[in-house]
Amino acid sequence: MSIASNDAKHDTALTSLNAADFAALMQSKDATIETLEGRVAALQRQIDWFKRQIFGSKSERFTAEPNPQQLHLGETLAAAIEQTAERRTVPAHTRRVPKRDAAASEEAEALPFFDETRVPVETIEVLTPEVAALAPDQYEVIGEKVSYRLAQRPGSYLVIKYVRPVIKRKDTGTIGAAPAPLGVIEGSRAEVSFVAGLLIDKFAYHLPLYRQHQRLTDAGIRVSRPWLTQLAQQGTGLLEPIYEVQLDSIRESRVKAMDETPIKAGRLQSTVPGQPGRMKQGYFWPVYGERDEVCFPYFSSRAGAHVRDALGLEPAAGGVLLSDGYAAYASYAKKTGLTHAQCWAH
Repeated sequence: MSIASNDAKHDTALTSLNAADFAALMQSKDATIETLEGRVAALQRQIDWFKRQIFGSKSERFTAEPNPQQLHLGETLAAAIEQTAERRTVPAHTRRVPKRDAAASEEAEALPFFDETRVPVETIEVLTPEVAALAPDQYEVIGEKVSYRLAQRPGSYLVIKYVRPVIKRKDTGTIGAAPAPLGVIEGSRAEVSFVAGLLIDKFAYHLPLYRQHQRLTDAGIRVSRPWLTQLAQQGTGLLEPIYEVQLDSIRESRVKAMDETPIKAGRLQSTVPGQPGRMKQGYFWPVYGERDEVCFPYFSSRAGAHVRDALGLEPAAGGVLLSDGYAAYASYAKKTGLTHAQCWAH
């Protein structure tokens, strides 16, 4: 083999080695650049946070860091519309087909969108203009088409009118009439359904009594607002026996969960003449039983004795109380012998 051929092979190997080293070097530099860019981004976020602490308004100091993977509401809606929008092709460009109401076609109009067993339906028969001029023997009905429209009537109140005839017996001359039906509240003109609706609107749907009074007035019913307050108090009193029975059922549960939460109730006597007093600090102690019952005993303080007042001193055999780490629950468990299972978050 000649010296020239050996030199050529050596140059070829050297060129190949240099190319591999160069590729490895570039790959290492890319990794280094990526790492440095990540550090720069992290430091920039820290600087932005410190700027908000020093120069930002009070509300901005606790603003959560924006997540680059989380879209804003407008962007989310725009993306959803963009993905789901039906498109059609026209000679010059692509145009999105606008969405219309579900009743835009006769087929959609015939689809019920409600529970027919619970929602009142008022049926209105619509005749074609041609039929109005025809006698009944000149046409026959071979089918029907149905359309639904959602409507609203002013208020949903009802006045029940009891008519009690006054009768005079001819043989004895005595005059009498049937007694008025008994109401759930003696001597009240409120029927049981109205009392129940009043309480549900107030406590389940958070509709204050003054707004219910306005709705009654708009519906043509004239009653006083204090009367509604009295009804709410009397109706709540009617529920006390149900509450007591349900709380007794919770006490019999083997496993119970309990917590306490503060609430402002009533007003203290003002120490400054002419100014209203501060709200009193009270506590609800919600307790949950095995039969999915929930009761909210109310006490004026957070004293540990209220756990005993709410649950009693005779828990079910093998009883378990699930609660947070408040010492009152541990003390109650020690006195009664039940197992104290603390929440994992505490």
